[in-house]
Amino acid sequence: MVSAKMYELGTKKSTIRTIFEFGRKRAAEVGEENIFDFSLGNPNVPTPDFVRDAAIEILQTYEPAQVHGYTVAPGNPKVRETLASSINQRFGTNFAGKNLFVTSGAAAAITICFKALAEPEDEFITFAPYFPEYKVFVESVGAELKVVKPRPEDWQIDFDDFQKLLSPKTKAVIINSPNNPSGAVYSKETITKLTDILKAQGRDIFLICDEPYRELAYGVEVPWVTGFYKNTLVCYSYSKSFSLPGERIGYIVVPDEVADFEKIYGAIAGAARVLTHVNAPSLWQLVVAKCAGKAVDITPYERNGKLLYDGLIAAGFECVKPQGAFYLFPKALEADDYAFCERAKKYDLLLVPGADFGAPGYFRAAYCIKQETIERSLPLFKKLAEEYRG
Repeated sequence: MVSAKMYELGTKKSTIRTIFEFGRKRAAEVGEENIFDFSLGNPNVPTPDFVRDAAIEILQTYEPAQVHGYTVAPGNPKVRETLASSINQRFGTNFAGKNLFVTSGAAAAITICFKALAEPEDEFITFAPYFPEYKVFVESVGAELKVVKPRPEDWQIDFDDFQKLLSPKTKAVIINSPNNPSGAVYSKETITKLTDILKAQGRDIFLICDEPYRELAYGVEVPWVTGFYKNTLVCYSYSKSFSLPGERIGYIVVPDEVADFEKIYGAIAGAARVLTHVNAPSLWQLVVAKCAGKAVDITPYERNGKLLYDGLIAAGFECVKPQGAFYLFPKALEADDYAFCERAKKYDLLLVPGADFGAPGYFRAAYCIKQETIERSLPLFKKLAEEYRG
């Protein structure tokens, strides 16, 4: 009667969403101020004033059809030219509007890339810890996801395991830096070694860069990967940088240098078509073009990350200091990370098991929440740690 796979996806929520919904119910029982919800990566820094002002100006002065009507499928041509120019100024590239495809956020961007590239029996590779939806998205286009085991000492890449997973079926490699859930940023050395390995394969393997957290980096450089490897597709979103997760706006960069540019760009357009991606929201295309290149204040995230990291280290947790994004990924206090996260609920600490990200024995804490909430949570983390120490 219905697709069993689609029914499973629709009725079995992700662990993150399940924990978040538990938190909403628990807050109704004990009060919002007594729930310490580190589950969801929902930006808490307000959307910048310049975004609001741009939206108001556009709504008040532009022709309604320009604001609310259809655009061509790849996005408003002037918007694409503006965004390409902004990228060029930042990274010394030479893109034009024809190199961008505007999408409804990063999820749409990466799924469109997967659909555009995937053929029967293809494999995609990513690196643990990784965003769990990659598996759903890759399998939805008929391909298989292979996962390289994690390297917990710094959350960079285990290249020995990566090379074991490379095969003639490998179509693309997916990287996410700054990383959800670890907060790690892949170094220039890591990107160089990764791309050297791909070049040595002697055939076209694509590198898909999932970059919604690019602007959220704390004192480290996030390498612009198209300068290292020609077959790179960059997927970007304004959800985190401009605090616009509900507006669904982002883009795909397709460099001229990719193997058979016309065919790849055409396949991306075709994938968007079958995924019912008529066009990205017209208003928000105009807004991000007006705001392109403007700096955002990430100090609240950096401050929160340091506060939580220092507090957990003082309580006896082991954790690699985050370099970007707004997540901490400490080691759980027992081997079973699900059991640990259940035990943390005793203190109304809502945490996400690391096994969901391909790294059992760890847990994710999203620190994109109020600073006061983090401060009030630290004594509870200490009590939890003391309980484990007996």
